[in-house]
Amino acid sequence: MMIPRYLSICLLLVYPIFFIAQARADVILHAFNWRYDEVAGRAAEIASLGYTQVLVAPPLKSDAGNCAWWGRYQPQDLRVIDHCLGNRQSFQNMVNALDAVNVATYADIVLNHMANERNNATSFPGSAALADYAANPGYWNDQKLFGNLSDGLFGPADFHPEGCIGDYNNVGDVQYWRLCGGGGDRGLPDLDPNTWVREQQRSYLQALKNMGVKGFRVDAAKHMTIWHINQVFNSAIKNGMHVFGEVITGGGTSSSDYQNFLGPYLQYTGHDAYDFPLLNTLVNAFKPGGSMSALENPFAFGNALAGDRAVTVAVTHDIPLNAGFRYLIMDPTDEHLASAYLLGRRDGIPMIFSDRTGTDGNRWVDDYRQSDIVDMIFFRQRVQGQGQETVYYDNCVLTFRRGKAGLVGINKCGDERWVQLNTHEKYYWFRTYRDVFSGETFSIDSGSEWVRIPARSARMWYVD
Repeated sequence: MMIPRYLSICLLLVYPIFFIAQARADVILHAFNWRYDEVAGRAAEIASLGYTQVLVAPPLKSDAGNCAWWGRYQPQDLRVIDHCLGNRQSFQNMVNALDAVNVATYADIVLNHMANERNNATSFPGSAALADYAANPGYWNDQKLFGNLSDGLFGPADFHPEGCIGDYNNVGDVQYWRLCGGGGDRGLPDLDPNTWVREQQRSYLQALKNMGVKGFRVDAAKHMTIWHINQVFNSAIKNGMHVFGEVITGGGTSSSDYQNFLGPYLQYTGHDAYDFPLLNTLVNAFKPGGSMSALENPFAFGNALAGDRAVTVAVTHDIPLNAGFRYLIMDPTDEHLASAYLLGRRDGIPMIFSDRTGTDGNRWVDDYRQSDIVDMIFFRQRVQGQGQETVYYDNCVLTFRRGKAGLVGINKCGDERWVQLNTHEKYYWFRTYRDVFSGETFSIDSGSEWVRIPARSARMWYVD
């Protein structure tokens, strides 16, 4: 018996574990700047929508009085979790709630630097924090991940000398000096990967793993040496974990930043990474004058990562929240068409961005549960494990099939298009193919079939 599309979503709400076990196609929700207790409270909803992992805010101590998103990326102490989005207790409750519905927790990991505070001090967590630990031992012991809170974690000998990155194309500069803002900012104190620092970072990751974390996103990975990364993310830490890095690049394999940073990161760490080459290809394909032909096989031209190494995105938090990357923001319709491409294709693990900062008029706050995104995830589950073959492409349209199980058509232009299918041994005959968005259907009873893709729209047909 076939279950109707919308009834299946309702049944997922009641029996989430059963259905996820039946249709396990990885899709990551980036719950950016969400409180841990909010993630826990939405665990059943997240599972019912088809997400299999949730990436959450960095679990560490940062300034609890600073709720700006960037405050979470300025660590004060790795030994405890405490900031304005939650603490160790709420983090553990969230991990447990997600695990109960078969959704994995991924933690955002910040290891390159510590906070720019207290006149650029390099003693962490600082005397005031140590005094608070001593005055409130019950609370802080409940938030502790590892270590002895009677002592400091890092001191001046654990940091590189003060100085800002001067040349972002120079590997030595990028991996030794500090990330600095403008206006005389002295930057984020850059950790020296000495023996003590590496031991503490491994203890931190192991403690999170012991809590049930199943994946790590490595923030600012290009600013750490490959040797440092491999020393910390050793085989014991990586066993059973999905580790991927943020290595921002402005192009594909021919670009200098790929050759200097992302290429070596992929080659020598064995980690996955955000597919920034593909993101740049998407932005250029969907912009006026761009061509959908660029998306037909971007890996073949060095414009996408290998599918088994890629976390794919149409937008990340850095793009709207950092002035230098806002050029990558797509038109809202184009962004959702790009998501249809990412969720429809075979390669990569897609990540959907859900933002709680409210930037750009709350544009991304509820994107994770928009009906079209949910439909795309449903399609991905239906065609998981199937191959991919291009059907047709030109400047406006890209169409590809997923084995015999499904067909994706994307039309970025302002007029509807019709695409002819050669059906010989490529589709199921006398069965219904149904579009997840509109419910429109077609069936095949001859050697060719024409399908319609409306203007500025996507179609994702799956076989009933």
